[in-house]
Amino acid sequence: MFPLQRGRRLRTNESIRSLVRETTLSPSDFMFPMFIAEGENVQVEIASMPGIFRRSIDLTVKEVKELFDLGIRAVNIYVKVSEDLKDNTGKEAWNENGLMQDAIRAIKTACPKMIVMPDVALDPYSIYGHDGIIANGDVDNEATNEALVKMAVSHAQAGADFVAPSDMMDGRVLRLRQGLDAAGFHNVGIMSYSAKYASAFYGPFRDALDSTPKDTTKSAELVEVPKDKKTYQMDYANRIEAIKEALWDVEEGADMVMVKPGIAYLDIVREVKNAVNVPVTVYHVSGEYAMIKAAAEKGWLDHDAIMMEQLMCIKRAGASLISTYFAKEAAILLNAK
Repeated sequence: MFPLQRGRRLRTNESIRSLVRETTLSPSDFMFPMFIAEGENVQVEIASMPGIFRRSIDLTVKEVKELFDLGIRAVNIYVKVSEDLKDNTGKEAWNENGLMQDAIRAIKTACPKMIVMPDVALDPYSIYGHDGIIANGDVDNEATNEALVKMAVSHAQAGADFVAPSDMMDGRVLRLRQGLDAAGFHNVGIMSYSAKYASAFYGPFRDALDSTPKDTTKSAELVEVPKDKKTYQMDYANRIEAIKEALWDVEEGADMVMVKPGIAYLDIVREVKNAVNVPVTVYHVSGEYAMIKAAAEKGWLDHDAIMMEQLMCIKRAGASLISTYFAKEAAILLNAK
């Protein structure tokens, strides 16, 4: 049809491009993952994630208020607990006075409108670094689900708006929904990590929480422990499996589903978006963050340009919410426009 149809007419200048832009970003599209440490006035930068810190609860609350003022409306929180609190049961995970529970209460007291989504998985509490209870050389699905229910209910009691199971146990969404409802928390939602792949992109995150699988035990007994998380996290060669997992989680009661990682899995994001009738969250993970930071530090990439391009592409693929370590930096840029 050339020259009657000229695509460049709609690209002539930024004003025209903004009129016809199909996808837009705003600070409310972001959720900020936060790492919480014991103590007071503690702020330790994570070496493999420049600009990201483990903070004590008092400094976490201060940061949450800043995030809310920028327009960010959700935080996904993780805790780094002391080694002496770790075992193979994960029982510290449902301690009503535990670090996670105290953090939820503090955030909701200081900033009631911030949506708090605590992580539900046992790896921060496990002496083995796994997301569940080890038995007979593998993660015990049913025993882990029982522990996760206790954990989720304790989060709800502390004031969580959503629980975010990242463990990838079979059937855990149904068990969590039943457990929350039985405890009277009908309005506490579930954001399920439905398509969480066994990815090498998680390395810096595991540095932050010391959650790399390890073959250690506090007793003299030799315990066989899986060397990785591939028996429960998904094979990155698979696509149809992700759709199946997401549909199962929705049937079990998930209010939102997540695809993790982000940029390398945008085909999965679109497939899941087309298959489900609930919001799709995408986790722009630590390794993706670290690569941009490292390349920008070398001068090989324009940091802000590539950051915004990746976030826009994640949303274009179908994300309703993006969990990203860039949330604060991106919100500052968006607010400056």
